[in-house]
This record gives sequence, C-alpha cells and structure tokens, in this order.
Amino acid sequence: MIEFNKKLIFRKFFLDNTYFFLSTIFTLGIIVWVIQAVNFLDFVTEDGHGLEVYFKYSLLNFPKIISRLFPLIFFISIFYTLNKFEDNNELKIFWINGINKINFVKNLVAYSFLSLIFLYFFTSFLVPWSQNKSRVFLKDSNIDFFPALIGEKKFIDTVDKLTIYIEKKIDKENYENIFLKDTDNDKIKFIYASTGKLINNDDERNLKLFDGKIINVNNEKITSFDFKTTNFDLGKYLTKSIIDFKLQERKTSDILNCYINYFILENQSYYETTQCNDPAIKEMQKEIFNRLIKPLFIPILTLSLCFLLIIPKENVRYKLSRVLIFSIGLVIIIFSEIFSTMTSRNFFYFKFSLGIPFLIFFVQYFFLYFKINNFRKEL
Repeated sequence: MIEFNKKLIFRKFFLDNTYFFLSTIFTLGIIVWVIQAVNFLDFVTEDGHGLEVYFKYSLLNFPKIISRLFPLIFFISIFYTLNKFEDNNELKIFWINGINKINFVKNLVAYSFLSLIFLYFFTSFLVPWSQNKSRVFLKDSNIDFFPALIGEKKFIDTVDKLTIYIEKKIDKENYENIFLKDTDNDKIKFIYASTGKLINNDDERNLKLFDGKIINVNNEKITSFDFKTTNFDLGKYLTKSIIDFKLQERKTSDILNCYINYFILENQSYYETTQCNDPAIKEMQKEIFNRLIKPLFIPILTLSLCFLLIIPKENVRYKLSRVLIFSIGLVIIIFSEIFSTMTSRNFFYFKFSLGIPFLIFFVQYFFLYFKINNFRKEL
C-alpha cells in the first residue's frame, strides 16, 4: 500500500510538470515560429517562391525552435513545479510516505534522463531531417510566384544569372518592351522584344516573346539576329535563395563517420570536397557537441534545482535561495552555449567540452548528497 502511494504522488508530480512543460514550450514555440515565419516572407516577395514552399519551409523549422527552447523551458518547469509543491505543502506528502530527499532526487534525475532521450531524438534526428527537408523544398522549387515579381520599369534579378526589365505591364501575363540579360559563365545573351506573354502553369513556365532581337556575347565575339517569335524558358533558373546543404542539415551518422574516420583515424578514403574535408573540422566539432553533448545539461539543470529541497520554506533564507538557484541554472545554460562555441576553436577545447558535463554532474550530485545528509543531521 505504501509503495502504491509513493507511485501515485510521484506520478502527480511528474504529470503536473510535464503538462506545464508541454503547454509552455508549445506556446512559446508557436510565438517564436510566427515571428520567424514573418521573416520568411522574403521567399515569396523577393525570391519568387510560392506560398506552398513558404509554408512548408517555415513549418519544417518548428522542430529546431522546440529543440532550442527545450533546456530553458525544462529548467523553468521543474523550478515552477518544485516551488508550487513546496508552497502548497505537497512536498511534505513525500516525506510523510517515507520518501527521503535522496530518493526524490534520484527519481527526478531519472525523469530528466527520460526527457534527455526525447531531446536527443530532436537534436540527432528530427531537427537535421526537417532542416534537410526544408532545403530540398527550396532546391526543387521553381519560380512559381513569378508574376507577382514583375513590375514596370524595374530591374528584376531574383533568379540566378538572369536579369529582367519590363517597360510596361499590360496585365499579369502580357508586357511591352522587354529586356533580358542571360549570363552563363563567359557567355552573355541580351534579348529585346517589343511584346511578350508569360506562360506560367504546371506544364510550362516561359516567356513567349514577339518581334525582337537576340545578341550573343561569347569570348568578345558578338553575334545577333532578329526574331518574330521565340520562347524563353524560365523553368531552368533557380532563385537566389541559399540551396546548398549545410552541415546542420546532414545526418548525425554521416557527421560521426566523417569525424571519426577522417579526422581521428586519418582514413583519407572518407575525404569529400564538400562534406568531409579539413576546413569542416571545426564546424563538425561544434555540431557533434550541440547534438550529443549539449543535451546532457538537462540532468545538470535538474540537479541544480534539487538544492531547493535543502532549505524548507519556513527558513528565512528560502526566498534568497530560490533566486540564487534560479540564477545558477541560467548561468549553466549560458555556459552550455559558451562551450558550444569553444568546441569549434581546436581539438583541446573539444575534448574539454566533452568531459565537462559529466564532471559538473557528478560534482553536483555528491555535493547535493553531502548537503542533504548534513542538513538531516542538523535536524
């Protein structure tokens, strides 16, 4: 019966904390996502992507926002739940049912490790996958919002290697006095047309030009010819959005394979000009830390909050200890960001940053164990 009561009161504590954590992180996550989504409107207004690409791209950035907010919101949720239970005298139910503070700490740390597994899923799999997927949308997207970009007497250089100037816009599809500049390495093509019609549908995307002239410049050789009708293909052009895949968008297994085999074991067969090379080592160290080591600060933050158990609310120092412990937690979060930056400097800082979370955790645990036992003896 006693064991059953222990499970029930622990269950209530963790359910209360989980509910507060989930509601807070998703509320703040949506607020940050909306603000960020407004910034992504440039994809439509300037880069020529369609609304479908815009919504998919912005939505796929939501997991990254959640992973960034996770440590801070988890820390605040534990802090809030512990203080709420203390203020409502609910923590005394634990002690009355024979649960000592060390046992409480162990259960709280176990809860933090479960949360750690969830965060690992985000940082090691979901965030890289979603970031990669969003980049694929940009890479594969066409200029499907092209008509909205066309304006009278305005140079349009949204698409790569192409500049468009239209003197008069009759309607959304028909224009007068069109000038095009198509650049391809050393080759430059100038096109003038008296009129033109934009064809923009699922089957084709091109400008149908009438009564004009084409001038080709190739290695200082100039050729030109007139035309009555010609089609200028727009589907082959890409926007100026960044479409190269970044390290943050690559699989964790690929990054580890490269780092271990190429940099640690010095296996040159893993060398790859764009993904696995000497200049990439610093960024790889930072990315490995952010995905695999930085989440370990979750149990550290949890242990730091367990120091609230040492001083009861009747003690005159309790309010001061709340502020102090909360401040220490914020400092730990800031230091985790500093360590992330340090890992990209050199291999020594990388090794140091790998070991520091484990050192902090065990020092915290033994110091907390000593303080709880010492406080118990004083009573």
